[in-house]
Amino acid sequence: MITWLASYPKSGNTWLRALLTTYFYSEDGIFDFKLLPKIFQFPEKTFLDKYEKKFLNVADSAEFWIDAQNKINKNNEYRLFKTHNANIPVNGNKFTDQNNTNGCVYIIRDPRNVITSIMNHYENTEAEALRFMESQKSFLSKKDEGQYFRFQLTSSWKNHYKSWVYNRDFPVLIVKYEDLQADALASLEKVVNFLIKVGNLKTNFNEKKGKLVVETCKFENLKKKEIKEGFKEAVVGQKTGKLKTFFNLGKDNDYRKLLSNETKKKMNLIFKEDLKKWSYEIDD
Repeated sequence: MITWLASYPKSGNTWLRALLTTYFYSEDGIFDFKLLPKIFQFPEKTFLDKYEKKFLNVADSAEFWIDAQNKINKNNEYRLFKTHNANIPVNGNKFTDQNNTNGCVYIIRDPRNVITSIMNHYENTEAEALRFMESQKSFLSKKDEGQYFRFQLTSSWKNHYKSWVYNRDFPVLIVKYEDLQADALASLEKVVNFLIKVGNLKTNFNEKKGKLVVETCKFENLKKKEIKEGFKEAVVGQKTGKLKTFFNLGKDNDYRKLLSNETKKKMNLIFKEDLKKWSYEIDD
């Protein structure tokens, strides 16, 4: 069965994936980029390139999401998967179902810091990034050999979190990015205990190893390691054409300093009820 690490883009999914792969798959608690693929990504070419149909349009692969997961779960092994996909049907095709999923860890982040991270990562303007976060039709996609294997419907920021958090098919653990920043060890323990429960794993949280994992996965350490070794998930800037470092802003990502007053006011209004729900401060 699959447990998802789900989030809207630029919400801390890769950081949590680093913590979890280092905790579960390293012997010494030391992070290595080679560990990250231990948590698979979906949708991905690996799981969809066996089908005869050619995915020439961006959403074609949605037809095979459930069948691909049925095949993944054929041996009834416990697996962790990362996704930015909203848990929303596409052309009548569900993203996942209770036959394939036993739980989800959902990472949520203040949308005003999500937008600044999107702007930096994709080289978007404030207006472009806000349109992306508001549109129900927003998606991520990348061609592999002329086909769209990696289509992910992100939808709007609101729709995304609601699609996972309010689903009734499987349990969801909500992790706030800000809690991960404030106390990474406590957040890691909470997530690991959830995975132990839904995955029926015969183990207990190892606090000693957890402390080592948190230290080696500090944002500044990941950033230094990326600069030294590179990171294959880094992207090329849409406007400059230059490779962008993935672990970039970190603690410097503060919307109060980075966003215009106009955009801050807009977002406070657009996301007013959501900010209240997740206990994010609404600026005057």
